[in-house]
Order: sequence, then structure tokens, then C-alpha cells
Amino acid sequence: MTGGAEAGDGIIFKRSSCPITNGLNIFGDKWTLLVIRDLVLGKRRYADFISSPENIASNILADRLKRLETAGLVCRRVYQQKPVRYEYVLTEKGNDLKPVLEAISRWGKKHCPGTDVFRPVDPPALPVSKTGSTNSDFND
Repeated sequence: MTGGAEAGDGIIFKRSSCPITNGLNIFGDKWTLLVIRDLVLGKRRYADFISSPENIASNILADRLKRLETAGLVCRRVYQQKPVRYEYVLTEKGNDLKPVLEAISRWGKKHCPGTDVFRPVDPPALPVSKTGSTNSDFND
């Protein structure tokens, strides 16, 4: 897939066929992972993302949500008709990033003293394991 080969969902990998490189092409900047984190924690609406403590700028948020939708990680759906307003949910492909966030969270808790823990906004919306529980590394 070097030299501009195309993968699923219209994502073009220009640098190499390395899976880490290609993953970083999609979600490798600070803001994208934070938006995915917020989605995993149950945030769904634009105002929810804007209210996150990192203070993402509105134009950056709009860009990242669009990129995530184009990459097939997020689905946008209408929740209000007049005026039209959208909410965002992770697709199965997006939910597959939860272990990545859990690993980063474990690393941060271990190596960054004073790291704060984020609680789910809407616990039922969180992906649940086959055993019926959520992974405590991300939430606790």
C-alpha cells in the first residue's frame, strides 16, 4: 500500500504499508484521540465535545468529526429537525480503538503522576465486553 494505495473507507495511505503509520494517519493527532475518548465516555453532541477540559476550538472539532466520519470511525445522525442538529456515535470500527485508549490511559496513570481519571458521561453507551463489564483501565 505504499505510494498512495487506497484502503477501505476511501482512506489513502501515502507513506508506507506500516499499520502504525496508517493508523496514525487517521487518528494520530492530539485532538482526534481526545474526540474518540469523549465518544467512548458517552459524549455525543457538539456542545458536549466543546465543553471538554482541553478546550478544543470549534473549527478543529468540526474538522476532526468530519475526518472521523470519512474514515468510518464515527456515524453522524440527526437528533433534532429544526434546526437540524447532529449527534455522533462510534461505529464498530471506532469502538475497536477502545483498547488503544485503555493502553494509553494505563501508561499515563503509571508514568504521569497526578493524572486525572475521566468518568463516563453515559455508562450504558459504553462498549461492553463479552463478560458484560467495561474495562476498568480506562474508567477507573
